[in-house]
Amino acid sequence: MAIASLLIGSISAMAQVTGSTQTTTDANGQAQQNVTLSATPNKKDKVVQSKDTKKELRKEKTMKPADAPDAKLPDKVLYDKAIDATKRGHYDVARLDLQTLLNTYPDSQYQMKAKLAIGDSWYKEGGTAALTQAESEYKDFITFFPNAPEAAEAQMRVGDIYFRQMDKPDRDYAKATHAEEEYRLMLQQFPESTLVPQAKQRLREVQEVMATREASIAAFYGTHNNYPATIARYQTVVDTYPQFSHMDDVLVGLGDAYEAEARFVRTMKLPEAGKARLEKIYDDQAAAAYTKVVLEHSASPHVEDARDRLEAMGLPIPTPTPEQVAASVALENSRRQYRLQDRARLLVLHQPDVVMAARDGEPTLADPTPTIAPHITTKIMADFNSAMNPNAPAGNPSGLNPQPAAENAAAPASEAPAAAAPAPPAAPLALQDVPAADAGNTGGSAATSSVTNAAPTAQPAAGNNVGVEILTPGVTVGPPATPAAAATGATPAATPAQSAPVPDGGLKAVGPPTNASTLPPVEKADKAPDAVNDIQPGTQAAAQTGNANGKNGKPAFDKSEESDSKHKKKKGLSKLNPF
Repeated sequence: MAIASLLIGSISAMAQVTGSTQTTTDANGQAQQNVTLSATPNKKDKVVQSKDTKKELRKEKTMKPADAPDAKLPDKVLYDKAIDATKRGHYDVARLDLQTLLNTYPDSQYQMKAKLAIGDSWYKEGGTAALTQAESEYKDFITFFPNAPEAAEAQMRVGDIYFRQMDKPDRDYAKATHAEEEYRLMLQQFPESTLVPQAKQRLREVQEVMATREASIAAFYGTHNNYPATIARYQTVVDTYPQFSHMDDVLVGLGDAYEAEARFVRTMKLPEAGKARLEKIYDDQAAAAYTKVVLEHSASPHVEDARDRLEAMGLPIPTPTPEQVAASVALENSRRQYRLQDRARLLVLHQPDVVMAARDGEPTLADPTPTIAPHITTKIMADFNSAMNPNAPAGNPSGLNPQPAAENAAAPASEAPAAAAPAPPAAPLALQDVPAADAGNTGGSAATSSVTNAAPTAQPAAGNNVGVEILTPGVTVGPPATPAAAATGATPAATPAQSAPVPDGGLKAVGPPTNASTLPPVEKADKAPDAVNDIQPGTQAAAQTGNANGKNGKPAFDKSEESDSKHKKKKGLSKLNPF
C-alpha cells in the first residue's frame, strides 16, 4: 500500500507538471536546449475573498458613475450621512443634516433629493403628528418640483399616508375619503408614471372599504323597514362602486327592497286599477335588479338567488352573452382568496378588510350624483299619484295639494245705495288702487279711497278678514247711521264725509278725532309734605346709647326669637310653647 501510494503521487505530479523543450543558439554559435516546466492548475484550488473585499466589490457595483467623482463634495457627504441615519432609524439626525444641506448649499444638485428625503424621514417615523408633517413636506415638494419624476412618488405617498390611517368600514371613514381623493389626484396629474398600476390597486382597495360601508348601512335600514333609505344606499353602491366584491348581494338587496314596497302596496285599500299599476312599477324595478345580477355577474356566488327570485315572480330567466360571462369570470378571478396570514392580520390588527378587492379593471375617478332618501321618497310619492291619477296633468307631478277653486268670491262694490239685504264683504285694496297724494284733492275737502270694479278674490271659509282702508284727514269713520241699518247689517252708500266700513274682525280703525275741542289743562300735582322726624333733637335711641365706661357693647340678644351659631336654640318645652 505504501509503494502504491508513492506511485500514485509521482504519476499525479507528472500529470500536473508539463514541460516544453526549445533549442536555441548561444553567442559562441553552439546549440543550447531550454526546458520550460509548467504546472496544470487544480480545479480544487480557489481564491477565497475576505468579507471586506466582498463589501468593497458590492459597493463598487452599486455606485453610480455620476456619483463617483462627487463622492468627496460636502453636500454629497451630508446627503449620504442623512440617508444612512434614516436607514438606522435616527430620523432627527437625518432631518438636521438634510436641513443643513438645504440652507448651506442652495445651488446643490441634491436639493430635490434632500427635500424628498425629509418627507420620507417623517413618513418612516410614523405616528399621527409625523404623518401630518410628511404630508406637508410632500405637498411642498410637488409645489416646488411639479415636473420631476419624483413628484408622482410624492403624491403617491400622500395617498399612502391616509391609507395607513384608514379604519374599519363601521368606523370613521374620513381617512378613506381623503385617500380616495389623493389617489384619484395622482392618477389624473401623473398618468404616465410607473406608479399608476400601484395607485389604481390602492384606489380599488379604498373603494372596497367605502362600498362595504354603504352596503352595511343599507342592510341596517332594511332590517328596520326603512325602504327609501335602503334603496338610496344600495343604488349609490351600484352607481359609484361597480367593482365591489359583493355587488351580487347589493343588487339582490335592492330588488328585495322594491319587492317589500310592492307587498306593502298589496295590503293597502286602494282602487284595483291604481293598485295594479303601482304594483307593476315596483315589480319591474325589482326584476331589473335581479336581471342585472344574472347578466352582468353570472360568475358571482349568489347568482342563483337572483334566478330563484325571478322564477318566483313568474318571469323568464335571461341568458348572459359570452362577453358578459367572460367579463364576470375575469373580475371574479382577479380577486385574491383569504389566507391564514390574512385572517390572523385582520383578527389582531385594526385594519379594514381589502382582501377581496378586485385587481383588474378601471376604478371610478369621479363619483356620480349620489342617491339620497328624500329623492326616493319623492319618487315614491310621484309614482303613487301617477298610478292613482293616470290622467293628471304633468304640471303637478306630486298631486298632493291641489289648489281648490275660489268660492264665495267677493262681489264688486257698488256706488248705488245699499238695499235692505246685507252687502257682501268688500275686497281688500290692492297697490294700484291707492290714489296719489294729490289726486282728486284740489281743495281742503276730505277724500276717501274706495274700490270700484275690484277683481273677486278668494275668502277663507272660516276666520276673520281684516280689511285695509286708506284714510286721510277729515274722514269720518263710525257705525251705521241708523239703528235699522245696524240691526240688518246693511252698509250705507259711501259719501265724501264717511266711507263704507270694512269688516275688520272687531278692530276699529284709528283716525283723527271728530271732536276738535281743546282739552282742559293738566292739573299740577300737589306738593309732597315735608318729612317729619319723630325723634326729638338731643335724644338718642337706646340701641345707639353708649356705655358709661365709654366702650361700645353688643346689643341685647333675645333667645326666644333669634338664633345663630353662637347662641343655643330653644330647648325642651320652651321650643314647643307657641306663645
